[in-house]
Amino acid sequence: MNFISASYNMYHNSIDITTFDGYILRIDCNKAEEGLKTTAWTDHVLNAMAIDNPLEYAGLYLNNELQIFIDAEDNLDI
Repeated sequence: MNFISASYNMYHNSIDITTFDGYILRIDCNKAEEGLKTTAWTDHVLNAMAIDNPLEYAGLYLNNELQIFIDAEDNLDI
């Protein structure tokens, strides 16, 4: 699936994605982050990514790599 754009929707705390195929996909950030093992720092990083770089957030979520990203961020913080 090829994305055209992604933007953060503050009213729904979601990432809204438009694809080249004409589909609109909404990722609920609360559901996406449910069950992840995070720290206060990685919560901040995820929130900032959702707002500032929603396409990267969507890619990590859709590839099931959010926890891998979080673990790497925690290791960089040492």
